[in-house]
Amino acid sequence: MKHLAIFTLASTKDIFSGKKKVDGRFSKVKIPPFGKVCAGDIVLMKVSGEKIVGQFLVDRVISFDHPRAEEFEFLRKKYGREMAMPDSFWLAHEKVNYLTLMFIQNVTKFIIAPEVPKKDLRPWVVLED
Repeated sequence: MKHLAIFTLASTKDIFSGKKKVDGRFSKVKIPPFGKVCAGDIVLMKVSGEKIVGQFLVDRVISFDHPRAEEFEFLRKKYGREMAMPDSFWLAHEKVNYLTLMFIQNVTKFIIAPEVPKKDLRPWVVLED
């Protein structure tokens, strides 16, 4: 499958530099990518309000449906550095119901951005089934 995901400019820079090796998506409601992204999928990276800047291949996925506090803390300790997120991020997302971690590989930076129509506020869109 192919997906379109919204990232901050800082996150895309961290992905391109190799600092960010895991992307995490946290939500209170069951929305993509939870249950929709799999190993081998392609994720197009779009900076909010700008063009698509690149893509990566999902190496593997870890998902949690209503993670317990100890599971959340384990993930923070084990993958926090690879996610390149500040402690304030983890504090703001302690009470989530759905959590998806995607391990990033084969990052490609685009010279010419592909055109993918998107005019809504969704942070994640499944493009192909």
